[in-house]
Amino acid sequence: MMPEMLWKLLEITIIIALLIPMAAMLVWVERRVIGIWQDRHGPNRVGPFGILQSLADLLKILGKEDWIPPFSDRLVFVLAPIIGAICVLMSFAVVPFSPDIGVSDLNIGLLFFLAMASLAVYSVVLAGWASNSKYALLGGMRAAAQTVSYEVFMGLSVMGVVLLTGTFNLREIVLAQSEGWLIQSQFVGFFIFLVAGIAESHRLPFDLPEAETELTAGFHTEYSGLKFALFFLGEYLGVTLISAMSVVLFFGGWLMPEPLSAWLPPLVWFIIKIMCFVMFFILLRTSLPRPRFDQLLKFGWMVMLPLALLNLMVTALLRLTGVL
Repeated sequence: MMPEMLWKLLEITIIIALLIPMAAMLVWVERRVIGIWQDRHGPNRVGPFGILQSLADLLKILGKEDWIPPFSDRLVFVLAPIIGAICVLMSFAVVPFSPDIGVSDLNIGLLFFLAMASLAVYSVVLAGWASNSKYALLGGMRAAAQTVSYEVFMGLSVMGVVLLTGTFNLREIVLAQSEGWLIQSQFVGFFIFLVAGIAESHRLPFDLPEAETELTAGFHTEYSGLKFALFFLGEYLGVTLISAMSVVLFFGGWLMPEPLSAWLPPLVWFIIKIMCFVMFFILLRTSLPRPRFDQLLKFGWMVMLPLALLNLMVTALLRLTGVL
């Protein structure tokens, strides 16, 4: 029992130790890719190809004064970014990275992921409220409305996967795709999940809670130093998490078609798939404008929710008739 517990602790430590630098590297990747996309260099001064720019930025952020506004609710102000980072990191506990790598093999892994996604919004709302600033409060209120709207059909979009596999266990969902990836029968569900994931992680074009042209910096206007870095970390880990969940639920996790599966280890295939999604997130940021907030909510309730319900009903009907 004790060696097993120590092994799990070691596994958790290794995963966290890899995830945090990976999130920092994503900042550099994003800036370089956007630079290429916009026909400019991007960061290219610190280290070869500017690869150490993220490290330089981190050291600069940590060197800044960790200021707490005198008009804020101090305890909540400090706790808010910690809650956000912890919720995202805990979500990775149920992600199966390969046949042998994964922190927890929960039977309700999918529900755990949805629960952690719901809790993460408290970080943004509390940050906005505790800052005692109009811009931050508006950002927090937007985040609450956006998350409540898009979480509804994020949950509905994955129910088609549950109907077809008969389980909430993420490892079993991956293994159920050995005959073929679920993207083939659940393309609509995948599209809905992806849109909801973009909204959940507050990425462009759905970054309304921190829209810099309207709200200065939104919910983290008053944050600096380490606390601001935690929000930054949470955002980029959120992008990685949504990418990982999309791969697990719809693209077969670590599984690949037969000739390709022998070429690389399962973990490497899983990472390659995640990186493809991360690149999509980055290119999305460069190519789409930001909608108005009322348009965002209207799109969620009037278009995505009926589409998610229709997808669930059609999947259930095809499952009952034995087509799927």
